[in-house]
Amino acid sequence: MKDLNQYVEIYKEELKKGDIQEAYVGLVKYVTGLGTTLSKNLSEHYSFGSLFQGYMDYTYFYFTNDFLKKRKLKIGVVLNHSKMQFEIWLLGQTIPIQEKYWEYFKSTRWNKNRTTRPQYSILETAIIQNPDFNDLEKLSRQIEDKLVLVADEIIQDIKTSKLI
Repeated sequence: MKDLNQYVEIYKEELKKGDIQEAYVGLVKYVTGLGTTLSKNLSEHYSFGSLFQGYMDYTYFYFTNDFLKKRKLKIGVVLNHSKMQFEIWLLGQTIPIQEKYWEYFKSTRWNKNRTTRPQYSILETAIIQNPDFNDLEKLSRQIEDKLVLVADEIIQDIKTSKLI
């Protein structure tokens, strides 16, 4: 197993190349713009929160509406850096809320083959698995279309659950 000094040396060498910085800045800039675009396009249905850059693991922002707020829930649009895919996460305001909704959602299609609650959410689902960052307008349209569809399905499932 490598020690921290060895990891730091590898990190420094990679940073010298400059590719990681370019990619990371480009990804964060894109997700920031995506949040702005979605906020404008979907403002009648949802309110959007600020961007969280994460630690080169996840870059994300939240959105919610009155229905979700009443239940202390929100939905995250997440760029998963290790899988390099866009995901939708259903999130609870507190651990007890996440656990309450996990009890319902653990036996649904959203958590098929999962035996434990995700670390940060109630459910996680990929909406774009192989994003094409060379056509950002098309990618944004794809994300928006999938986001609306998946958010509607999640909200319908919450309504079906009759959880308050």
